[in-house]
Amino acid sequence: MRNFTIELIVALILLYLAWTKWPIPQLKVAMANQQEKIRSSLDAADKARSEALAADDERHAALEETRQTAQEIVAQANRTAEAVRVDFQTRGQAEFERIVGSAEAEVALARQRAIDEAANRVGEMAMDVVERVVGRNISVEAHRDLIAEAVNALRADAAGGAATSSGARP
Repeated sequence: MRNFTIELIVALILLYLAWTKWPIPQLKVAMANQQEKIRSSLDAADKARSEALAADDERHAALEETRQTAQEIVAQANRTAEAVRVDFQTRGQAEFERIVGSAEAEVALARQRAIDEAANRVGEMAMDVVERVVGRNISVEAHRDLIAEAVNALRADAAGGAATSSGARP
């Protein structure tokens, strides 16, 4: 039995040595291949992560540029709207002033016509009164002088009244 034990030990050692000699290089090669696959997978993952980060940065930059452009467009639109508003306001004010000026001129002209007409009527009435009181016709020269005095008096009264009413207007 002793021989058997020695032979068994020797067989096991030989089996161990045979087993370790052949599979170890193959195992080393397999492990190296697996390590290379793992390394290339990690490198690919790192590269994909870097590309994703770069794409995300580009997306953020494009989004920020778009926001900036939109803000510039809105600011330009606001400036244009303000310019249009000011332009219309200026035009409206000028038109208002033109209309008011025209109306004032028309009123002044109508007032002057009314004064002239009233002066002529007062002059005629004054002549009628004088003719009735005196009982005779007054010369054309005296008639004109009386009318001129009445017209001047009316104009002085109207100018004083116009100055008062102009001063009262806002």
